[in-house]
Amino acid sequence: MTGILIVGDAMAAATVAKTRKRPRRAQPAPQAGVQRYRFTPDQFEQLARLGVFDQQRVELIAGEIVQMPPIGPEHGSTVDQTMQSLGRRLPAKPYYLRVQNPLRLGDSEPVPDVAIVPGKPSDYRTHHPTTALLVIEIADTSLEYDRTEKMSLYAAAGIPEYWIVNLVERCVEVYREPVSPAVGTAFNARYRSLRYYGLDETVQPLFEPTLEVPVRALLEGEE
Repeated sequence: MTGILIVGDAMAAATVAKTRKRPRRAQPAPQAGVQRYRFTPDQFEQLARLGVFDQQRVELIAGEIVQMPPIGPEHGSTVDQTMQSLGRRLPAKPYYLRVQNPLRLGDSEPVPDVAIVPGKPSDYRTHHPTTALLVIEIADTSLEYDRTEKMSLYAAAGIPEYWIVNLVERCVEVYREPVSPAVGTAFNARYRSLRYYGLDETVQPLFEPTLEVPVRALLEGEE
């Protein structure tokens, strides 16, 4: 009967249990270490030419292919506003504005929303720029990523100035003075200086201190 222990039966069962050999447990097979394949920028570009990404928004970050979120309407319009605001203010100098085009930074190929790069467009017919005077990211859903991974990446590449047009908090974050090493960062680098600019302020970029870029123009546009 269930729930009742018969002493004689229990002793007999114990005797059998002592003499019966326990089955040996199978030992788990040793597992091979997980390996990640890292692509070179040339391999990454070849995959793009072959249509592997099928028009997806992807970047190469430290050899790994990262899928970026789709561009929403506010993000897209802010890219255009930033391009227009900077474009109408840039003097005729040996640099120009690029919009959503790659930079080649070591084993990475990020695609910043806006970048001011040295030279002229014809200088980059056979290769992407390897530096920039200013990099700007428009951030809503990507805000944390832009503040950490992208910030450290651009600092490690020696980009002197990095702006985040922050759609969440309605401000512009201006990062300056890249330094390395920086323990705890994605690429062992960060910016020493960070300042937040509000809607009624203007930013003067390092590469052209005479320029005054209204924050409101970046976030809300201008006529």
